[in-house]
Amino acid sequence: MKILTAVTFAAIIGGLLLHNAAAQSPPPGVPGPNDVWKIPNHEAMNAGTVTVITAPAGGATSAFGSDMSRVLDDNNVRVLTVLGKGPVHNVTDVLALKAIDMGVVVADVPEFYRLQYKVSDITSQLRYIAKLYNNEIHIVAPTSINSIFDLAGKRIVASTDVGYYAAKVIFNRLNMNATFDYWTDDAAAIQKIVDGQADAYIGSTGKVFGLLRAVKNEDHKLHLVSVPYDRRLQDLYLPTTLSSDDYPNMLAPGERIDTLAASDLLVTFNWPEKTERYHRVANFVNAFFSKFEEFRKPPRHPKWKEASITATIPGWTRFKAAQDWIDNWNAQQANAAKEATLASFKDFMAQQGHPNLSQDELAKLYAQFQDWNRRIRN
Repeated sequence: MKILTAVTFAAIIGGLLLHNAAAQSPPPGVPGPNDVWKIPNHEAMNAGTVTVITAPAGGATSAFGSDMSRVLDDNNVRVLTVLGKGPVHNVTDVLALKAIDMGVVVADVPEFYRLQYKVSDITSQLRYIAKLYNNEIHIVAPTSINSIFDLAGKRIVASTDVGYYAAKVIFNRLNMNATFDYWTDDAAAIQKIVDGQADAYIGSTGKVFGLLRAVKNEDHKLHLVSVPYDRRLQDLYLPTTLSSDDYPNMLAPGERIDTLAASDLLVTFNWPEKTERYHRVANFVNAFFSKFEEFRKPPRHPKWKEASITATIPGWTRFKAAQDWIDNWNAQQANAAKEATLASFKDFMAQQGHPNLSQDELAKLYAQFQDWNRRIRN
């Protein structure tokens, strides 16, 4: 019995070792631990490397950049992420910095550039690649403030790249005036409203905003303020909500308030087609779009569920390589659907006693059937 137990134990251990060895085997094309590793060719590395400027660490934007670096890392593409200041500064970084290929910019930032920088159309120099996620508008104020309309004439703290740009656009569209303190960072800005040094804090960031959720509010003097979906905002923003599940420190159990959301976009410079930078970004687009569904799988950031490579963003033009990829994908889907339909039509014709029709004959008969069907419907 002891011999049998020892043999069985040895077999189990051997099986585990084999399983672990198999589990640790590198994927195809990746050198194993016993192989001689080679230093990559520097020209090939540079040809496939792109840079994306995101935002300070801790938010969804930096997490998205990290996810892109991991998922798209192969022999053809390498994504280097740069922690930037945020969407306002990312525009100038994409336009001016030689080392930056792409950046994350919120869809309402161009209107802020028109209002604050007096630049009529900054999007003429930019192209968007895809929508990444929604930035929700967060307004924190004393409970005496019930709606954004109660903030007319008040003092508001809103960091430049975290909320001031959105507040400027929204207040301008609603014909409201307020005094803005926008020179502080987001942590200091939130502390000012906690300390009673301002009437409200405004931030535009993906929920759940960790800094805001960490605010101690045991006396319940502060809460999240409603932003109604006013018709003057509907061409630029989407309606959404914030709930007590998102911010149990700012809303009563089961409470939910209305607010707005703006699209976070991955953008690039409007590179001429025949330039090296255009081809480098186009190479990234092909990899990003081809592996897009991988980003929706756990344990990636939950905000990836809001991402879309086909979403049309008003006021923006899509990067040509991205539009070409989408057009080609749509054509492939249409051809696949057509082939599937013709296969079903072939089965139907065989059942009707016509099993030996050629593909051209099937296509012609099916086209005649579609034409007849359209005339019947009309």
